[in-house]
Amino acid sequence: MSESKSRFKYLFTTTKGQVLTAIALIGLVTAIWGTLSGPMAEIGVRDVTIDLLNMDMLEKEREGRLVMLYHTIAVSVSAIVVYLIAGHVPMRKGLKNIINNLATVAYIAVLFSGLGYAYWGHNWTLHGIFLLGMSAMFVAGSMLAVGLWPWNKEYYLAPDSPYAKLKSGFDLERAAFFTTVTCMLGSAIVGAWAGSYWSNGFFTFLGEDTIRYPFKTYQMKAIIGHLHIMLALIGIAVTQIFGRWYDMKGFWHILSMPAMILGTIVLTIGAWSVIWTELAHTIIYGGAAISMLGGLFLVIYGFPVIVKERLKEQGIKRASFWQGLMALLHDPLKFGILWQMIFMNFNVSGVGIFMALRLEEIFRVWQHREERIELAGHWHILAGIIAVLILFYFADRMGIKGKVRQWGGWAVLIGSDIAFMSMTIFEMKRFFVTDFMQQPMVNTLMLLADIGLGTVLVLLAAFLVWRLVDLFKAEGRWSQELAENSFAASMITDFKDKSVAVVEIAVDRGVSQ
Repeated sequence: MSESKSRFKYLFTTTKGQVLTAIALIGLVTAIWGTLSGPMAEIGVRDVTIDLLNMDMLEKEREGRLVMLYHTIAVSVSAIVVYLIAGHVPMRKGLKNIINNLATVAYIAVLFSGLGYAYWGHNWTLHGIFLLGMSAMFVAGSMLAVGLWPWNKEYYLAPDSPYAKLKSGFDLERAAFFTTVTCMLGSAIVGAWAGSYWSNGFFTFLGEDTIRYPFKTYQMKAIIGHLHIMLALIGIAVTQIFGRWYDMKGFWHILSMPAMILGTIVLTIGAWSVIWTELAHTIIYGGAAISMLGGLFLVIYGFPVIVKERLKEQGIKRASFWQGLMALLHDPLKFGILWQMIFMNFNVSGVGIFMALRLEEIFRVWQHREERIELAGHWHILAGIIAVLILFYFADRMGIKGKVRQWGGWAVLIGSDIAFMSMTIFEMKRFFVTDFMQQPMVNTLMLLADIGLGTVLVLLAAFLVWRLVDLFKAEGRWSQELAENSFAASMITDFKDKSVAVVEIAVDRGVSQ
């Protein structure tokens, strides 16, 4: 096989290559379209980008452009989630390849056609390709649900398995993945249903612009529920993947999986019920609290695992408190993922729940602009934290080690948290400062956010450049990863028809491929 074909095969047929390609494209879009933001407009960068790329930027079409942009990024991230789930949960190899390949074609079609249609004239052929790509991603998700079917006895667990299961061997973790995927498919249908009414009494809008509308159509409510639940389900899916990474099992796994399943179902029903009932937020609170418990159990399980692994490497049998703390903080990637999950609950989930509970007493009293800032910031911070979590996990699986892992990991963790915390304070600034005295605080917060996000983007760019240079080497890391064609960490198999052995998690807990 020629080197060019080998590289193509690596980028578009192996899990590591597919995730790397998707992250590179998302990073490129984020870097370019980030220059169109408000802060960049203030210093003139936005105009330079528009002129340089000859973008069509009519102000009256702003909402439509943003909707297309959000969907291109969301579908690309969804493709990454598909790759990771297919790489961690056992299923037929042929089916897995079809799912991954279809997801790749789908998100690339959506990305290029969606941005082309929105920012470079309105070629309706591109719009048709965009819709075709969205449909193809839905088919890929449907096939993934088929591959995850938890009632397939081939994937039942052994009686002595330490993982969450029913007496019959029914794998609750597999059921949790299946539940998340099917809920995402249903939530995508909700969004598609609302979109099907476009130009027939329903027009493009941004969710944060409708917060004080006295009346909303069913389609508008559907879109609001859709955008909330899709982001939440991506976060739940990523959390479940991390459970595989930490090889979560035993007591906390037995508690976590039912919480994940029940919380996902209730949260999804709550988001859908926004369409027809005023009690939707109450249902959402319950579902969010239950699903968050599943993440909490992972944190409780994961921190001791990190400490024990590090102390074992050091040969320390009885560690002091300081040694234990240093062991916990030794790996910024593994620690960072669990820490970000804690940070997210205080910085995003807690703020969102607080806002919803005090909606009429506080936030409706604020100026519309302030409430809009809080809503938009809330969604963007949650998306940003999920992105950092995926980057940490992917960096680990790509073999980042040594000082690069240490310095880079801590820089991304600290930089992103400073940026996200600054934006949260900015959103809630009416609690701390009046309109007339806000500017010094706003200037400081914007500077901290720019520094933090800039650090993350620079390090991401450095990582992608490193991988690009490696791709041009005849015997680079890519060639080794192509030969291995595996992604996840090693685990112990425990299927009832298998002996205990260490195998790649791609074939997971004992499934023959």
